[in-house]
Amino acid sequence: MNEQSLSLRLTRVGEQIPDQARLADIGSDHAYLPVALMLQNKIQYAVAGEVVKGPFESASRQVEKNGLSDKITVRLADGLAAIQPEDQIDTVVIAGMGGTLIRTILENGKSQQKITGKERLVLQPNVGERTLREWLQENNYMILHEELIEENHKNYEIIVAEEGSKIYTPQELFFGPCLLKEKNLVFYKKWAHELQQREIVLQELEKAATPPQDKISELNEQIDWIKEVLE
Repeated sequence: MNEQSLSLRLTRVGEQIPDQARLADIGSDHAYLPVALMLQNKIQYAVAGEVVKGPFESASRQVEKNGLSDKITVRLADGLAAIQPEDQIDTVVIAGMGGTLIRTILENGKSQQKITGKERLVLQPNVGERTLREWLQENNYMILHEELIEENHKNYEIIVAEEGSKIYTPQELFFGPCLLKEKNLVFYKKWAHELQQREIVLQELEKAATPPQDKISELNEQIDWIKEVLE
């Protein structure tokens, strides 16, 4: 395996990992990312965590095949339970799942004292980005960097956070504070599509026998926000 075999999404995630980091990759997807980074001599040590036996076994095979068993530990564990104190992890990657699930993994990891708040978090939610940003704000993390990329007709957001206190506006939590500043082409394309989708849903809700006013108000507010950023 080489770095060329990483997807654009994982390549961009990898670019946010500090040089010589001690990495925990949770839900490691064949351990592709830690293996690629180790082969580039970018990281010192990694834990690849998997909660399901099949992916755990394929990650183990990938690590062995590349002769990296002494530098990458593959563990069968639920979320951040894969991290042990002796690992001295300073960077956590959770990529390729929903924002709500990533939030639950972080919440459980915090309550189990698997993370201290000092680690860099590199998160790549497939959906539900706002709930994740809300968790970061509530738990004293500051968003340092965000990226919105398109690969195989899908949008992916990468959120990088470290310890720090910052209060974001509702719009910043919704769109992403860094993405809102940058507004790249993918951003415009994504939110133009999201605007259409919300307008369709709104029309359907308004036709209901008893229209859900809370939901309608929320959608109207979001539609106004989106129109404003697309101007």
